[in-house]
Amino acid sequence: MIIVPFEKQHIPQAQSLALACYQEERQQVPALPDAGSIPGLETYAGNGLSVAAMENSQLVGFLCGVGPFPNAFRSTKATGVFSPMGAHAALAHNREKIYARLYQAAAETWVAVGAVSHGICLYAHDEAAQRQFFRYGFGMRCVDAIRAITPIPVAPCPGYTFAQLPMEEWAAVHPLDLALHEHYLQSPFFMRRQSDSLEDFLASSKEEHARYFAAMQNGSICAYLKITGEGETFLASGDSYRHVHGAYCLPEHRGQGLYAQLLNFVMEALRKDGYSRLGVDYESINPTAWGFWGKHFDAYTHSVVRRIDENILTE
Repeated sequence: MIIVPFEKQHIPQAQSLALACYQEERQQVPALPDAGSIPGLETYAGNGLSVAAMENSQLVGFLCGVGPFPNAFRSTKATGVFSPMGAHAALAHNREKIYARLYQAAAETWVAVGAVSHGICLYAHDEAAQRQFFRYGFGMRCVDAIRAITPIPVAPCPGYTFAQLPMEEWAAVHPLDLALHEHYLQSPFFMRRQSDSLEDFLASSKEEHARYFAAMQNGSICAYLKITGEGETFLASGDSYRHVHGAYCLPEHRGQGLYAQLLNFVMEALRKDGYSRLGVDYESINPTAWGFWGKHFDAYTHSVVRRIDENILTE
């Protein structure tokens, strides 16, 4: 096996290999849509951050990265490189060894550009790849999950009403959005992201063509769910797909099935609009998110991250 820079001539074989790996995951998560191709591989060719593994002139694996970018995860001072879903793959046979060699070579280029935060989006059921990256010091950080838009069995929650909020009422969601950012600060989450002013909150919501749904008690919003058109993987878009892009429930209203009821209300509205799949991405270090989304959605990616010693850059 030899490791070489990822170039344009590798793309056809990389496409086939990446699609085969996607089909492996699709066997485990039936809600995933069919995919005819893996988009964007051309952008990695010759970018200096991407490598390919070759045996007898055949590509047996590749690992591509985007970056370097500042403020990895929007909550650190680290420079990062990230390998998205579909931007890497390896043959099932000898997969762990292939990924071991690929990362060893790719990481050298990543560190050379000052990146000390290394993120890789792995398929959730690819145990071989996850074992290898665990050996190399990676840990899980983020999850992408999906479900068919079908009702969740849940007992009624009397005393609450549910509605999609018109644009002129979006400002009422802002206090809960601020509470969500306060939640980010808590243990074991420990993630400090810049919260938006009301003006920025409303402006970004309009730009994203967001839809806000809320659960209310006595006219006051106690939970919300934000829906947008795109998520963070190449399949998280399209005419049949919508994405959860923000969610929060006040603590005093948790534990009684309220949020599942709100999710049912949202899915019924989406179903009437012709959508058949709903996705979400969340941090695995957030126990509240892990407990709820993991119960009602099927994970299809586990993004893993390694933060190396910054002192390596000074030598």
